[in-house]
Amino acid sequence: MSTRSALIVWGGWDGHEPENVANLFASILSGEGFDVEVSNTLDSFLDAERLLSLHLIVPVWTMGRISAEQCGGVLAAVASGVGLAGSHGGMCDSFRDNTDWQFMTGGQWVAHPGNDGVEYRIEIRRELRHPITDGIEDFDVKSEQYYMHVDPAVQVLATTTFPTPGADGPHSPNGSVRMPVIWTKRWGEGRVFYTSLGHQRDVLERAPVPELLRRGLLWSAKD
Repeated sequence: MSTRSALIVWGGWDGHEPENVANLFASILSGEGFDVEVSNTLDSFLDAERLLSLHLIVPVWTMGRISAEQCGGVLAAVASGVGLAGSHGGMCDSFRDNTDWQFMTGGQWVAHPGNDGVEYRIEIRRELRHPITDGIEDFDVKSEQYYMHVDPAVQVLATTTFPTPGADGPHSPNGSVRMPVIWTKRWGEGRVFYTSLGHQRDVLERAPVPELLRRGLLWSAKD
């Protein structure tokens, strides 16, 4: 069997520690036997032949701009069967002016009421018995709580509830809202995995998040 291959591309806003998060993803994938390439340029998406040969693409890029050619390479690769996986703003607040990217990934960040340091609960949809979340219990997080616009086509694996005490805002009069935190999606033949957790690397290192990431990466790569 040939070695599975993954491309991790990091950059954009430094506040999300993109290089550190990229290295965390690389460590997980290397531990699972992947041949991992880590790049800090979106031009890595221009090599269409290379993208099509991959098993997995992991974007770690917040608030940037992507060209039509760069984005098109990823869209085509994932549609052909290459996996796509990512977290937080590194995948679903990557390119705010590119709706094709948002269509593929399944959602877009719009707010984090209360900013960093909000205490909130992640509720696993255990009835699904999905391989990414099976056996994982509900858990608490202290971080940014992402309010997102989400594609109704995604399969939601875990949610959080808005509004959160101490993080009220103009959204609060709408009442209780169950917001997706972890989801999967299909894009052509490709599998997409996303979690809104991960404002910085330390959030992704707290149990059970590393196990969720490991499973999500492997599921996307059709392991």
